[in-house]
Amino acid sequence: MSEAIQDYDPAVDAPADHHPIYDYDSGPPVDRGKFAIWLFLGTEIMFFTGLIGTYIVLRMGAASWPNPEDRLAVDLTALNTFILITSSWFMVMALQAIQGGDQAGMKKWLLATIVGGSIFLGVQVYEYFVLFEAGALPNVDIFWSTFYAMTGFHGFHVFVGIVWLICAYFEAARGAYTKENYLRLELAGLYWHFVDLVWVLLFTIVYLM
Repeated sequence: MSEAIQDYDPAVDAPADHHPIYDYDSGPPVDRGKFAIWLFLGTEIMFFTGLIGTYIVLRMGAASWPNPEDRLAVDLTALNTFILITSSWFMVMALQAIQGGDQAGMKKWLLATIVGGSIFLGVQVYEYFVLFEAGALPNVDIFWSTFYAMTGFHGFHVFVGIVWLICAYFEAARGAYTKENYLRLELAGLYWHFVDLVWVLLFTIVYLM
């Protein structure tokens, strides 16, 4: 029995219509691209969990904590949050469009996603400028330190997402996506949905609690 196993050579004995090596490597149970993006998002979840956890520990351990409504533009940020959530819905529509073979619809909704994300980032930059002019700098107290750390890192992720979506839009303009081949767009969408979900958590914890 052991001699029969040793005599087996995949490069020779594999069926003719199969790859001699890779067809015998089952790999992950999903597409490798999706597996990679989920693995990456898993590390991002740990990163933001650390940030949020640190914020909660510092806040719970502080003798007193400022009321966010007294320091932050909660109403403006609530509107900005709605814009970001809407952009996530636009991304869903872009994927649905290409799945149906609608190239024009995909590009329309993808562009809307980019615009929504850009508006969100622009409002956040505006908020920072207003706070800086008012003297609300990261070194003033622990509230501002944690605020800028969490929203700043998230803003950087939004920026990366926008750049990714812009690259995807140029690919879409060249006809790179079809209803049979849209995986790269789907991966960009997964990242964008993650960024939106993280912001909903940050908005709730930092601005509303």
